Formats: sequence, C-alpha cells, structure tokens
Amino acid sequence: QVQLVESGGGLVQAGGSLRLSCAASGRTFSSYVMGWFRQAPGKGREFVVAISRRGGSTYYADSVKGRFTISRDTAKNTVYLQMNSLKPEDTAVYYCAAYYGTGVVVHENHYDYWGQGTQVTVSS
Repeated sequence: QVQLVESGGGLVQAGGSLRLSCAASGRTFSSYVMGWFRQAPGKGREFVVAISRRGGSTYYADSVKGRFTISRDTAKNTVYLQMNSLKPEDTAVYYCAAYYGTGVVVHENHYDYWGQGTQVTVSS
C-alpha cells in the first residue's frame, strides 16, 4: 500500500512558476514508476509526465515539454514537478500517481495508487 500526498498548488499569473511535490509513504518508493496527470474543468484526466523508478528515464506530454520538469528524491520519498512558463491552459487539478512496474508509462489505467490532487490555477 502506498499513500501519495500532493502539495504546492496555487494561483499564479501566466508566465509564472510553481513546484508541486508528491510525498509517498512506505519503504518501497524506488519500486514505483511515478507520474503526474491533470484534469481541467469539464475534461478528462490527461497524462503530463512520468519518471522511471531510478529517475533515469522521463517522458513528457508535448503540451508541457520544455516547460515542466519532473524529478524524484528517493531519500525523501518525494517526486517533484517544476512548472515554468505557465499558461492559462495549464489550469487543472494535478494528480500524482504510482505504478508498480518498470519503464515509463503513459496510460492512467496502469497506475496503482493516486493522490488526492492539488489545484493549479493560472490567470491570464
């Protein structure tokens, strides 16, 4: 069982930055591929980025490539999402997710555990 708790969301102006954190419980953090997803009002949940178990591989959605950076700190059992050059269309609830497996996965159905989400609002 893994519990995920996101933090760091908030209101920011377009062009600004935020850093989201996702703290994971348990002693097997390094056994999980970690991902970030988001859900905008009235839309389905979409993939943002994922990072492999040891952090050596990442995969970004085209919409955030070059602006967002994912990283993980095994000692702190935490994964981060640094978001720069934010746009109003980045407004969404952001979810952290954990997949007990290997590689880097995009599809939400693969993920085993989810956080409660944190709201990110980008004003124009």
